[in-house]
Amino acid sequence: MAIKTKFLGSAIGSMPFSNVDHAIDVSLTKLDCPIWPQLSFFGLKEQMEIQYSEGIPCAVIDEEKGRMFFKTDSDYSEKFAEFYEAYMTAMDPDSGTGDCSALAISEAFSHGIYALEKRLKATRAKLPWLKVQTTGPISFALTIVDENKRALWYNDEFRDVIIKSMAMKSRWQIQKFKPYADNIICFIDEPILSAFGSSTYVSVKRDEVVAALKECVDAVHMDGGIAGTHCCGNTEWSILVDAGVDIVNFDAFEFGETIAMYAADIKKHLARGGMLAWGVVPTSVAIREQTCESLCAQLEKVMDHLASKGIDKQTIIEQAIITPSCGTGSMAQDDAEKVFEMVKQVSTAMKAKYGFNT
Repeated sequence: MAIKTKFLGSAIGSMPFSNVDHAIDVSLTKLDCPIWPQLSFFGLKEQMEIQYSEGIPCAVIDEEKGRMFFKTDSDYSEKFAEFYEAYMTAMDPDSGTGDCSALAISEAFSHGIYALEKRLKATRAKLPWLKVQTTGPISFALTIVDENKRALWYNDEFRDVIIKSMAMKSRWQIQKFKPYADNIICFIDEPILSAFGSSTYVSVKRDEVVAALKECVDAVHMDGGIAGTHCCGNTEWSILVDAGVDIVNFDAFEFGETIAMYAADIKKHLARGGMLAWGVVPTSVAIREQTCESLCAQLEKVMDHLASKGIDKQTIIEQAIITPSCGTGSMAQDDAEKVFEMVKQVSTAMKAKYGFNT
């Protein structure tokens, strides 16, 4: 049965704020489905991939050079053995405990996770919706390199460890926040998929990408989570559908009509209960010129375009989520504030238009 999200408002992870309490306030007051904020202000350890590196064998964080790499040129057999033992203890489908704390994210790597947990614990609130997020294994393994500056994706052993690490980190987050929300969405963020098929990644095979993403999606489902994938550029959207994601999140401001190029796949996605997260609120200086009315008009335009390809519009609107087009971490703070305000306004306006407020 499809979940009727009906223009639920949520967001991608990153925020530009230096005050973690303010970031939590924005999340809880502007979003129907709050997020824990990724706050790069706090330094290297809260950067997109590095934030998810704890517990992964052979990761080296070079604070002086402001980077992370993996040391693959020495004997790592013992470290891998320890990793796989922890993985099987937690994840084995028959005998696994489900305890993924071996790949936990500590407070040193995420102020946002623990600040949100503290706030929810203090208020004793149970939210209808909450969203967590993990850097996807494809983006992680194609971005992070070894000591020879070769992407980890091209090392089969390390690629597998990265995939399994991201799967465990996704489960750990869902487990941490289960006491505080009825429904937990876990986004597997894959911005690098916008370059899939380009000359840079010509040797990256589609079936391997689908399999890597599916392994993380399946892990999210193990704890009853709803799996989404965010890609802020254009990509081959059928990859996400074939990987079994529940939510396809895309930039509906700049690339809104491209989703219709994969109409048959999107129709299948919606028919099996999948949702579309329309990133209609821009995360660029373009936000300064936008109003709720202009963004609602853009959303209607791209939804109508998709419906013109033979997809029932009522299904589209009932299984829609509103988000920014990407994270706001690199934006000016005032612009970011407007992004979250516009998410709230567009979500509210679209619910009212289609009678979803009752």
